[in-house]
Amino acid sequence: MLNHAEASEKFIEDAERTTWHDETLWFVRSKRDKVSKLLPEWEALREQASQIKDHTLANLGQYLEEFEANAQKNGIIVHWAKDAQEHNEIVHSIISKHGGKALVKSKSMLTEECHLNDFLTKKGVEVVDTDLGERIVQFRNEVPSHIVLPAIHLKKEDVGETFHEFLGTPKGNKDPQFLTEAARQHLRGFFLGANVAITGVNFAVAETGEFVVCTNEGNADMGAHLAKVHIACMGIEKMIPKRKDLGVFLRLLARSATGQLITTYSSHFAKPREGQEMHIVLVDNGRTRQLARDEFRNSLKCIRCAACFNTCPVYRRSGGHSYHQPVAGPIGSILAPNFDKSANVDLPFASTLCGSCSNVCPVKINIHEQLWFWRQDLMKDGLAPLGKSLSMKGMAFVFSNPTIFKMAGYMGRLVMRFAPFIVNNSLNPWFKQREMPDAPKESFQSWYKNRK
Repeated sequence: MLNHAEASEKFIEDAERTTWHDETLWFVRSKRDKVSKLLPEWEALREQASQIKDHTLANLGQYLEEFEANAQKNGIIVHWAKDAQEHNEIVHSIISKHGGKALVKSKSMLTEECHLNDFLTKKGVEVVDTDLGERIVQFRNEVPSHIVLPAIHLKKEDVGETFHEFLGTPKGNKDPQFLTEAARQHLRGFFLGANVAITGVNFAVAETGEFVVCTNEGNADMGAHLAKVHIACMGIEKMIPKRKDLGVFLRLLARSATGQLITTYSSHFAKPREGQEMHIVLVDNGRTRQLARDEFRNSLKCIRCAACFNTCPVYRRSGGHSYHQPVAGPIGSILAPNFDKSANVDLPFASTLCGSCSNVCPVKINIHEQLWFWRQDLMKDGLAPLGKSLSMKGMAFVFSNPTIFKMAGYMGRLVMRFAPFIVNNSLNPWFKQREMPDAPKESFQSWYKNRK
C-alpha cells in the first residue's frame, strides 16, 4: 500500500486532472459560502449544533438506550455490533435468514468502513450499490474518493467508457443525461427484484426511535420501500436527543455539503410497513475508544458533510484515494489513526494545518488542532518515519539555538542565491511540483532591526 505522499505523487502526474479536481471542489466550497451567507443565523446554527453534539456525546449511553427502547416499541429490530466483523456477520445473518442472494444498497460510509461489500461478496451475496457515483466506482472496482461525491475523481469521459464496458452504451457517448438514464434503466430491475435493502443513517432520534436518511437521488427510498427487509447500518455517534434538533442539522448539512438549501430527500423511518421487517445495526468499531480521549472526542461530532474535503488544499490536489481509507480528507485523517495508528501514521501529516477545515465545519470540530495532536501522539509513540523523526529533532535543535538559527538562515540564503541547484533538485521533496521562491536579501530579524 502506498502512503499518502507516494499516492499523491501518482495522482499529481496527471496535471490536467489535478487542476480540474482542485477547481471542481473549490467550486463546491464556493457554493457553500454563498448559501451559508443567506442565513443571518448561520454561526448561531453552527454553535447550536456543536452544543447539541457535545451534550449527546457526554450522555451517549443514555440516549442509545432510549433510542433502542423507542425503536423496539415501533417494531424495529435493534442489533449491537462491537466492531466491523460483528457488524458484517449480523447483516449476513439477516440476509441468510431471508434467503437473499442479491441486495440493493444506498450510500453508507459505515459499510465502506466495515468493508461489507467484500464480506458479502465472498459469502455469495451480490451487492448492488444504487447511488450513481457509488455504482460507477463499483463497476471500476474502486472505492469512493469522496464521502458525498464518490466519483468526483472521474470525468464524464471516464464514466462513458465505464458504462460502455459494463452497460453496453455506445462507445464515446459522454452525455450526462444519457448516461444517467442508462444507469436508471440498469438499476430498476435490481430494485424490483431485491428482497433486502441496506441504507446508511444520517441521524437517529432518541426521543422517537426513528432514523433519518438524506439523499439527492431517492435511491435509498426506492430500495427501502420495495424490499421486504430493510437493514439500516449506523455508527453510534449519529444519535441526537430530540426530533426538534433535526431542524438545526438539516439546515446545516446540505448547505455545507453541496451548497444546496436542503437535500432532495430527507426520509424518516420510524417503523416497518405492514409485512416488512426493519433492522438497525448500531456499531461501535472504535468509537467508544475515541469518545474516551478528551483531545479527540470532538471528531465524533462529524455529520459527514465533507465540507472539510472541499476546502482542503491538500485533498483537492492529492485526490481521495491517496488517503487509503474509506473516509479521506481532513476528518478521515483524524479518524483513521484511532482504528490503527501504525497503518495510518502518514495521514495526520497530510495537512498544511491552515485551519480552513475547522473554519467550514458545521459542527465546529477543531480538525486542524486534532491533526496536530495526532502528530504529537504518533511522534511520541515512535511511529513516524525515521527521516521525519530525525528532521524534527534537527529542526528543534536549530530553532532552540538563536546563533545557529541565524547562521543557518544566512547559509540558506547564500545557497539559494548563488547555488540554487543544491535545493532545486528531485532530492528535495519541497521542489517537487513547486517553484522554489527567490532567496530574500536579508532575514526578517535584520529587516525589523534596520527599519525606521
